[in-house]
Amino acid sequence: MKFYLLIPLSLMLSCTSVKNTDAQAGSQLLKDVEILSSDVYEGRKTGTKGAEMARIYIANRFKNIGLAPVPAVPGYEVPFSFKNNKGVNVNGKNLLAYIAGKSENIVVISAHYDHIGIINDQIYNGADDNASGVAALLMLAAHFKKNKPDHTLIFAAFDAEEMGLQGSKNFIANPPVPLNKIKLNINLDMVSHNDKGELYACGTFKYPQLRPFVFSNNAKIKVLLGHDDPKTGRDDWTDQSDHSAFNNKDIPFIYFGVEDHKDYHKASDEFKNINPSFFTNASNAILEIAGRLDHQLYIKSVMNEKKLMKQ
Repeated sequence: MKFYLLIPLSLMLSCTSVKNTDAQAGSQLLKDVEILSSDVYEGRKTGTKGAEMARIYIANRFKNIGLAPVPAVPGYEVPFSFKNNKGVNVNGKNLLAYIAGKSENIVVISAHYDHIGIINDQIYNGADDNASGVAALLMLAAHFKKNKPDHTLIFAAFDAEEMGLQGSKNFIANPPVPLNKIKLNINLDMVSHNDKGELYACGTFKYPQLRPFVFSNNAKIKVLLGHDDPKTGRDDWTDQSDHSAFNNKDIPFIYFGVEDHKDYHKASDEFKNINPSFFTNASNAILEIAGRLDHQLYIKSVMNEKKLMKQ
């Protein structure tokens, strides 16, 4: 999977009528998208200098937020290799960080940082796809660093999604933690560009136990369930982003994304064409839902453990 109410960045950054913490988070959210989708990063294609620059930026943000590397990983980077559709070997790198929770059970929050690079001398900056998902991931990481989660959280910035979901496939094939400890994947891919205020949450068709928790109290955003019924063919997003690798191991997932727009996989997918107000509301809704899922699934697991102890 993976339309333009443009609010000037200066207006977004100067709005001080909301809580200072919310304003700061919103400013950083937009800053992260603007930087990662700038021409300097040359479209962040896997294996390029632009992708390496994006990794440095994301790793520095992980460090500044105070995220620790996953214990089994020396540093944030996890290198891997694969053959592209021409049979040529390509080197990629995932970035992983974590926050210890009350439980050893894990929620993986993911977003791919790669895009498609330079085509015919045009830079495909991928602001919505998927600098937006990475920025939202960083916002969630900053929140949970200050607000201890119930589950242990792994933040995964995957590489090579655009080349066949290679980063997430490698994560599942060579997991840094036992797969049976991963209780949920929350995947963010294209969450900043929609004229209707509609953010889709895909995954509750197969995992209906998650449905009661996937809603937002924010009237400025429409969180819609769908795009996950296999009978709908191409409209089924179950295998169209990195959550697919988790689903293939029957790990429940919620995938947040928007429907394709006129800038999808075009050079016009630039920062100036995202919807800043929608993106801010969508990111806050994702944070709200992620927090609810973390807490409610933890409570459910504790209750199940108590039942087993009584038997």
